[in-house]
Amino acid sequence: MQHWAEAQKSLNNADVNTDIELPLKIIQNARIPIILTENNVILSTKNIDSEIVRDKAKSAQLLAQLKDQNDPIAIEYVTGKYQYLYYGDSSLLNKLKYYPIALVLIIVLFGALVYNFYKSTKMATQNKLWAGMAKETAHQIGTPLSSLIGWLEIMKADNVDPTTVSEIEKDITRLQTITDRFSKIGSEPILEKRDIIQETFESYDYLKSRSSKQINFEFKAPNEKILVSLNPALHSWTIENLVKNSIDAMKGKGKLSITIEEDEKQVKIKVTDTGKGIPKKLFKSVFEPGFTTKKRGWGLGLSLTKRIVEEYHKGKIKVLQSELGKGTVMQVVFDKKSDEN
Repeated sequence: MQHWAEAQKSLNNADVNTDIELPLKIIQNARIPIILTENNVILSTKNIDSEIVRDKAKSAQLLAQLKDQNDPIAIEYVTGKYQYLYYGDSSLLNKLKYYPIALVLIIVLFGALVYNFYKSTKMATQNKLWAGMAKETAHQIGTPLSSLIGWLEIMKADNVDPTTVSEIEKDITRLQTITDRFSKIGSEPILEKRDIIQETFESYDYLKSRSSKQINFEFKAPNEKILVSLNPALHSWTIENLVKNSIDAMKGKGKLSITIEEDEKQVKIKVTDTGKGIPKKLFKSVFEPGFTTKKRGWGLGLSLTKRIVEEYHKGKIKVLQSELGKGTVMQVVFDKKSDEN
């Protein structure tokens, strides 16, 4: 702009013998928006839209903007008389302003991709480790379980009290179910079309008979079957985790109810307790791995439940409502299956 001002000054002071070729080239090659003024009157413009030049209000507004952008250059065309050159930033300079921001965004994006790749790789390794441990646990339980089944047959042969044998048989069946659950971790479970009311009631009934007598259990469901694609062993695990969490929240005393509702497309299972409740800000956190309010808890129960419901059964689970000191309602939602499917 200093060169442009000198070129303009040369043109102002030129006479017939002055070579004005170079000043003209400098002025013509400028790509910067320019307004030349004298006594606050616009004399000429350069690289400015003709529509703005014709409109006095827009020209004055643009001039005010240029005054804010850069200090003017004074051109003394005769002694004591000055013209003032106001100029803005070129289009190239305006673009360059955003390049550092774009570069930072690219670096941040690249860093995020690297971090996510590292995190996903680490999680995949951890998942393989947990799956391996779960399968090994199932394998280790299998040996004494087989022995217990043999002893159960001996007890039947010796005419041991049938009630005692029946209860032991239920516990052995439960151990077989637990073994089956652990063996399915890390692999895609087989989903079967089952009556969700019956599957839920069986888990509920087993837990009810082995829980504190100070807990008032309640089960509500429609009289007709509701068919859902599920894995019985994993669904049982879901109900067990929700019921046990409710029992822990009530400290073994209170009311626990399981309600099954349906509409045209979905079936909802609500587990309601009268426990200590959950703060609203923790509604999502309770499903995160490692989150627990128990002194000796691992924080895996609800995290595993969420994975069973949402990843394996394509359902949804959430804290439907909760109030501190009054209780909590957990809700699980599955898509229904028609009899024709």
